[in-house]
Amino acid sequence: MASFAALPLAALLVLAVSWAWEHLVWRPYAIARRHRAQGIHGPPYRFLKGSNEEVRRMKAETADVVLDVHDHNYLPRVAPHFLKWRAQYGEPFLFWFGAKPRICVFDYELVRQILSSKSGHFPKNDAHPNVLELLGKGLVLVNGVDWVRHRRVINPAFAMDKIKAMTETMVSCAQRTFSVFEDQACKNTNREILVEFDKAVQGLTADIISHTAFGSSYKLGMEAFHAQKELQSIAISSLLNVQIPGFSYLPTKRNRRKWMLEKKLRSTLMRVINSRLASKGSGYGNDLLGLMFEGCTTTVQGGKQEQLSLSMEEILHECKTFFFAGYETTSLLLTWTVFLLSVYPEWQERLRGEGLREGGKGNPTGDNLGKLKEMMMVLHEALRLYGPALFMQRKTITDMVVGAITIPKDHAVVIGAPFMHRDKKVWGEDADQFNPMRFANGVARAAKVPHALLAFSIGPRACIGQNFAMLEAKSVMVTVLQKFSFALSPSYVHAPADFLTLQPKFGLPVVMKLLDI
Repeated sequence: MASFAALPLAALLVLAVSWAWEHLVWRPYAIARRHRAQGIHGPPYRFLKGSNEEVRRMKAETADVVLDVHDHNYLPRVAPHFLKWRAQYGEPFLFWFGAKPRICVFDYELVRQILSSKSGHFPKNDAHPNVLELLGKGLVLVNGVDWVRHRRVINPAFAMDKIKAMTETMVSCAQRTFSVFEDQACKNTNREILVEFDKAVQGLTADIISHTAFGSSYKLGMEAFHAQKELQSIAISSLLNVQIPGFSYLPTKRNRRKWMLEKKLRSTLMRVINSRLASKGSGYGNDLLGLMFEGCTTTVQGGKQEQLSLSMEEILHECKTFFFAGYETTSLLLTWTVFLLSVYPEWQERLRGEGLREGGKGNPTGDNLGKLKEMMMVLHEALRLYGPALFMQRKTITDMVVGAITIPKDHAVVIGAPFMHRDKKVWGEDADQFNPMRFANGVARAAKVPHALLAFSIGPRACIGQNFAMLEAKSVMVTVLQKFSFALSPSYVHAPADFLTLQPKFGLPVVMKLLDI
């Protein structure tokens, strides 16, 4: 009887060992051999952990590296493993995220095919579970027919006329933030104030997205902001950990904290959504959430019944996506732009002068912001050197030929945008330097390749919110330049770091001096 009782357990053990042998030993060996046959090499696969421990070790070794403020090549800090493997194995190369293969590419023609001409065969890669909880499975992460459906619903909300109508709200939020600094600076004899600018603009952009996207209160917006920031920290700390099946369901201290934050974020965003649904009688509103509701509501035959083409759960995921994207990426664009204008004050003066020429001392409007050519040049150069999103990932749904290589099914492709943004063959010998003049004739003519700037991606899945982000950045920059000049605090330490997005590791303390106007 005992031997019969043990049989199912023994069978399960055999199945587990068989699965482990196939997926954790034989498959990685076979994949590496197949790639070597076509000239693609990389670091050796380590059982279960892949390349993760090597990445962790190299990042730890460079964690204390500090750069001169004029040195914009932070790659040895944030991606020492890619630098080493690229030099050792050439490009593209193969590495391992656990037992999952990754092909890293740096070639603009390959990237054009992956993101544009063959984009239908390269959907977004599966996100880490903790990243998925942070971002939501909204437009950024969905694939196939679901992406088409989401895009169709959301696209009208990002029409330029709708976005320009939000300029007044953006400027009003910025003025509230900077008026506090103005009052504090007026009390000091030197009319100066020390500001942690990165933290200030995080709060500001959270305020802007709360009002322009969700029409919600600052309080609700900040609740969602703080929950997402802590979820972001959890996602970063666990990104290189081996994913053990079932571990995410164990009531560890970290998991309990994560569950609480996920519940809080969901609850906060549902309060915003339900409030909007309750006010349907007076219309959904003209902010992004309202426009999204209008776009996903279809009238059924006879006009008697309405049905949402996005489910409530999908709308919640879109709220997660756009709230995070709305404050995180724009706040970092503003942070790095202020850093660069502090290091190169001559460009700060140029932008201040341009703002006065085009808009005077009054409040910026959508029309006069559109005339700020030099401002756009600086913002694009900031995105080239310090783009918030470091690496893009796609995956193959079938064996795909790109260029001279074949990428097998179920491989993730990693696109190293910051490496490509420093390619001297494409951007010129000054690729490592801050030079906004390269964008004087527009983005398409800034480099030898028209799609060289990858900050918002390219192709059908280019960022839908890029016009919103750029208008918001211009609104805030014009507002602050009207009132203040700024310079780096002596306490600033230049150490860009990878926290899912590119951030100043020790913040951005700046000295803001009230202008005599």
